[in-house]
Amino acid sequence: MAENSALLKESRDGVLILTINRPNALNCFNMPLLETFQSTINEIAFDGSIRAVVITGSTEGKNAFSTGADLKERAGMTPDEVRYYIRTIRDLFTSVEEFPKPVIAAVNGYAFGGGLELALACDIRIASSTAIVGLTETSLAIIPGAGGTQRLPRIVGIARAKEMIFRARRITAEEGLEYGLFLEVIEPVDLMKRTFEIAGEIAKNGPVALAQAKYAINKGIEVSLPVGLAIESNAYAVTIPTKDRVEGLTAFREKRKPVYTGE
Repeated sequence: MAENSALLKESRDGVLILTINRPNALNCFNMPLLETFQSTINEIAFDGSIRAVVITGSTEGKNAFSTGADLKERAGMTPDEVRYYIRTIRDLFTSVEEFPKPVIAAVNGYAFGGGLELALACDIRIASSTAIVGLTETSLAIIPGAGGTQRLPRIVGIARAKEMIFRARRITAEEGLEYGLFLEVIEPVDLMKRTFEIAGEIAKNGPVALAQAKYAINKGIEVSLPVGLAIESNAYAVTIPTKDRVEGLTAFREKRKPVYTGE
């Protein structure tokens, strides 16, 4: 495992695990962490050895995925510095959402504000049964500023998102499962095992196909069905001339597991 500032990186079988590592601050985001996170996302976006990414929080001390912005740092910022911070964290989470590989959030504890917004930017969210999450910004007289007002209603519905944000309400993992926020809720001891299991299943599939499927879903959900179908058609066309498509058909015919190279 290699450490870079407050972000840990571990690669196993095509899956990269990124661990937010500020346990004494409940894994909240300060500017150095945001900058390190963004540079890491930029570096690995086109690394062919990485097929899927898992994001989680350090479990040293109190369990927290991330409690959002570092409010101690924020208290010393000028209004202009706050604007720059918000722009930086918003751009980072958009980079995660648009990352050309599937990203899974293993929400292992508290996820408030920006912490939940990071999870919302991921493709799949799996939670520990002890996780408690919420967009609590209105209790601080601000609003979610890193995508929460846009991504939460798209996942749980407008009425539920408004209720959660207006009340600054914290919900349990089981409530999140009921709302469709989480795919699964797992006991803490098994969270990373289950997350890695799902990530491993994803990593075995064609990298180009995964990237194009993610692109088609993300872009298609925002448009009319006819336009979405056109997006899907174009995304499918990208996979046709690839070596991986031929390998998939050959492996199926030969009754063996395919070996994909991302070409």
